[in-house]
Amino acid sequence: MKRYRDLSGRSGVVAYELSEAGIRVKFSDGDLYLYDYVLPGQEEVEEMKRLAVAGRGLSTYISQVVKGRYARKWRGN
Repeated sequence: MKRYRDLSGRSGVVAYELSEAGIRVKFSDGDLYLYDYVLPGQEEVEEMKRLAVAGRGLSTYISQVVKGRYARKWRGN
């Protein structure tokens, strides 16, 4: 996974991993989420990828737009 740059200094996202049709996002609580073209959908995933690479806005986008629409969740330690 690649460390999220967090240019705002306030993000709950700590790392991410891009794939062709999805993105995995790790949050500061250790939980890991998979978002893909099925859930929440291609448009949202592509925007999440853009924000992840930019290092700004990913956590806000997830909380305000994507919300609970994820394909899979793994509990952190």
